[in-house]
Amino acid sequence: MPDFRVHCAPPAAGAAEITLSPAETHHLVTVNRARIGAPVVAFDGGGAEWTCELVTDRRQGAGLRVVSSRRHPALPCAITLAQALPKGASMDGIVRKATEIGAARIVPLETERTQVHLEGERSEGKVEKWRTAALEAAKQCGNPFLPEITPVQKLESCLAAAGQDLKLVASLHSGAQSLKAVLAARKAAGLGAPRTAIWMIGPEGDFSPAEITRVTAAGFEPVTLGPLTLRCETAAVCALAILRHELTA
Repeated sequence: MPDFRVHCAPPAAGAAEITLSPAETHHLVTVNRARIGAPVVAFDGGGAEWTCELVTDRRQGAGLRVVSSRRHPALPCAITLAQALPKGASMDGIVRKATEIGAARIVPLETERTQVHLEGERSEGKVEKWRTAALEAAKQCGNPFLPEITPVQKLESCLAAAGQDLKLVASLHSGAQSLKAVLAARKAAGLGAPRTAIWMIGPEGDFSPAEITRVTAAGFEPVTLGPLTLRCETAAVCALAILRHELTA
């Protein structure tokens, strides 16, 4: 695989050349020092990829000659990560790891115990920063799909919009089952493999008892991630990874 990966807007069908944005041009030519003739893979974040050759390095938009193209199939289950906002820069890392694992959608949440509260331009700036982190991760790991990253939501808004086939919440509360037990019960009930799923991960200190009551009333299954108390960023990676493993044939 070529060393250089860039993101591009979907070109017209059958286009012989792709013109990059100034930002992608800067990253490719100035930061990564790609030279004329270098092989480059361009992707649109929706599963389409183009194997290309760098033919012009104009600052306003480098040109790539298309050699071949392909479309990757989507993963069998589109997983949403609904993540309560952690302190500090931990959300950046969560977004990167979620992109590497193949999350289709990331929903940042404000909850009772969330210590980070974002509003207005500050919220918009953070979301754009997370989208940049997702793009960087997709380039690094070769993921042809970029996750959708929504604006910050209140818990109730997320619950109202959660229409996935499988709804899970990582829980430290008593009565939480293992993921294997939840999936086995689903199979025993005659339900097919889920096409969509959502994992809800709480903040430092977990969801409050009142929140867990509302979450379970909305149809979420409380799932334990083991006997140890995980940091929220560890819990997010663990939850996504085990679900992806269990749903991969």
